[in-house]
Amino acid sequence: MFDNLFKNWTLIRFMYLILGGIILTQAAVDHQWAGTFLGGYFMVMGLFSIGCAGGNCAGGSCEVPQHKK
Repeated sequence: MFDNLFKNWTLIRFMYLILGGIILTQAAVDHQWAGTFLGGYFMVMGLFSIGCAGGNCAGGSCEVPQHKK
């Protein structure tokens, strides 16, 4: 997991991290604690490259290749 922390940074991943931080900060300032979970979720997606922030939702990266004999 720590390999994902420092490698393969893309614009989308960076945007997830920044926007998650903005949502988290704004929700904490306004005392909207449910929003802090939402912001934290997006920050974790961007930071650790999981979910759509890691490009795992499109492009067939979830498909398992079939080996032909």
